[in-house]
Amino acid sequence: MGVWLRFWVPNFLAADISFETVILLGLLVGPGWAMLGGVVLAAPAVYHREFLALPVNAALGLAAGLLGRFVGMEEIWSFTPFIDLSLWRWVRRNLRQPRIDRQFLMLFLIVAAEACRDWIAHAFPNRMFALLANQWWLQVAVWLSAPMVVGIALKVWNTLRIELKLEEQKRLLLEARLDALQRQINPHFLFNTLNSIASLVRMKPELAREMIVKLANILRALLKDHDTYVPLSEELSFTDDYLDIEVVRFGADKLRVEKEIDPRTLSVLVPSILLQPLIENSIKHGLEPRLNGGTVTLRSRLEGDRVLIEVADDGVGIGNRPASALRRTGAGIGMKNVQERLDVLYGSKARFSIVSNPGRGTLVSIELPANLADAG
Repeated sequence: MGVWLRFWVPNFLAADISFETVILLGLLVGPGWAMLGGVVLAAPAVYHREFLALPVNAALGLAAGLLGRFVGMEEIWSFTPFIDLSLWRWVRRNLRQPRIDRQFLMLFLIVAAEACRDWIAHAFPNRMFALLANQWWLQVAVWLSAPMVVGIALKVWNTLRIELKLEEQKRLLLEARLDALQRQINPHFLFNTLNSIASLVRMKPELAREMIVKLANILRALLKDHDTYVPLSEELSFTDDYLDIEVVRFGADKLRVEKEIDPRTLSVLVPSILLQPLIENSIKHGLEPRLNGGTVTLRSRLEGDRVLIEVADDGVGIGNRPASALRRTGAGIGMKNVQERLDVLYGSKARFSIVSNPGRGTLVSIELPANLADAG
């Protein structure tokens, strides 16, 4: 485009940056594509009888491609358009330990290539384009402008490249963090369940077998690669296996489970393995300290375009606090686990709250956007 613009608009010769473009192609994509790009960029010039543009561009693409392979991509991306800094860095490095500085080598060769192009254009007028100045210091400035243009383009693209890499690393970190949080399981639950199974093997082998199957289902769900979101119906099915095991461990007379589930919420997508840590917290910290146990209640309902999920118990509450309702942002590893996952997945769109009354129980509420499974 710049080549055509040079011919169409008088006194706008600087629009032709085909020289710098070929160098960038060579450094970034290699000699083959750079030579092809140089030939394509030379087509408008050849059309206007600048026949030397084609072989010069092809040779430049080959040289830039070979230079890129020699210096390496990291050196290319760190190439600076600030020539004075490059010179200072070269002097400082070589005073300590003389060696070939690839950054300075790029700077020198780009300037040298620009000078050679100017010499060819001067030796063969109208057969090759170059910006020619009448004064020597202006001509030197023209030569130095080539690495400036190349360096600025590399800096802009490198900034974008770093941002994309940071976004990718952030995404991978969040996925790893979510996966670690999802796979957490209280080892005490596992040991206690195995002990319960061991005690049932002789007296009630069928019940022991059922507990083994349910425990296998839980471990399979925790260890398999599953989606970040699942329908609430699937999440409740997972918690059923967990609750069935806990009922066997504590006894049906000490642990009762009630459900108040709105059928319209069953297709709402929720984070997988969301409720089990909350139920475990209710049983361990709310009902287990009570001699006569208690009840865990699961509720869900739609409120406009949001879904409200509650896990309540009538246990001892959280700590010795005033009789008024105690509002907290989290309690225990299970609570922290759920809060972190909600923060990662929803940010400010999710609400998580705990209301506890000592001696009367605890209510954990989660409010999420009601995204339906069949709506994607």
